[in-house]
Parts: sequence; structure tokens; C-alpha cells
Amino acid sequence: MDENRIKRNGMLAQKVIKGLESRGMAGYYARSKEEALQMALSMIPEGSAVSKGGSMSVKEIGLSAALAEGNYRFTDRDNRGPDAEDPRAAALRAYDADVYLCSANAVTEDGVLVNIDGNSNRVSALAFGPKKVILIVGMNKITPDVDTAMKRARNEAAPVNAQRFGLNTPCSKTGACMDCKSPDTICCQFMITRYSRHPGRIHVILVNDSLGF
Repeated sequence: MDENRIKRNGMLAQKVIKGLESRGMAGYYARSKEEALQMALSMIPEGSAVSKGGSMSVKEIGLSAALAEGNYRFTDRDNRGPDAEDPRAAALRAYDADVYLCSANAVTEDGVLVNIDGNSNRVSALAFGPKKVILIVGMNKITPDVDTAMKRARNEAAPVNAQRFGLNTPCSKTGACMDCKSPDTICCQFMITRYSRHPGRIHVILVNDSLGF
């Protein structure tokens, strides 16, 4: 990565971290995926019950693999074997997890989290349930404000995820939000997290890399 972009990301991350802290959330900056992995693992005690949403960012820094191989009670919705419990049961277990892992579709420069969800298990677990929530967020997801965050979520994250899941939505064909009411739409719930009344619950690790969608 270009040195000037690295410098810019570091300065921008500090601004976002101050915004998160003003909103009752904790923010951290990792200079690489490897550093982000070690940072996340340091927040998860061995033996913890850990669950996750459908986050590519969590997978891309190697966190899913590390938890699966380590001493954790890890429910990985992306790697269910033939004898795994049904998806609904796995999703419900997340609400009582010690640690829940996910990302965000966008984070504003002043620390607001913006997410869109289809089944709503991810946004509902972020809002309430798990004792600790750790978000892995690439610097590519930082936006100036809530309006641009929503545009990013609807016009970049949603179309790519619709394509990834093979869904029959207009955005999967056009690459842009059509404000559809398709039965396959993943834009069912829009959640803006502007403040956490539970200090120490939500932790956001900003990573000096392009992660997720």
C-alpha cells in the first residue's frame, strides 16, 4: 500500500476512534490483517462461546480459522458440516454468546455504524444479546456521514452480497440498488448504531486494508 495512503488511514482511524469513544464504543487501529487478528484474539478469552454473522472481513483476517482451531466454543455459520445444527438454532445461540463477531457495511468518520441485513440475525445480535461484540472493519468502509454510509451499504455492499449468495434481485444484475421489493431482497432491516449505553460491549477494530464488501 502507498505510504501516503497508509499515513492517511492512520490519521482517519484516530478520528473514527474518537467518534466511537464519544458514542460509548471502543475503537482500535490495526496496521495490518495480522495485527488485527492478534488484537481480536486478545479480546476473546479461551473457552468463550463465540458466534459470528456472515462477515467476510472476519474470515479475511484469519479469525474464523484461528477460533475453529483454538480452545473456543465457536459456532461458525459459514462452515457447517453435515451433522451441524440447523441454521435457526445456530443463529439463536448467538444471542447468548460471550462474544459475537461481525463487520459493518459502513462506519462514519464520527463513529456511527450503518448496517443492512436480510435475515436480521446480524443486526439484532449487534443491538442486543451477546455480552461482547467485536467488529472487524476495513478502512475501505469509512464514509464521511450517515447519508454516504447508507449509499455505500445499498449500492456497494448489498449488490455484491446478493451476487455472492446467488440471489435473484435487480441489484445482482445491475450492480446498483433499485429499491426493490424482491422476495430475495437482503435490504430488509436498516440499522444505525449511533450510541451504546453499555460501555465495554461494542469494540470496533479498524484495519489498514480493504476488507469485505
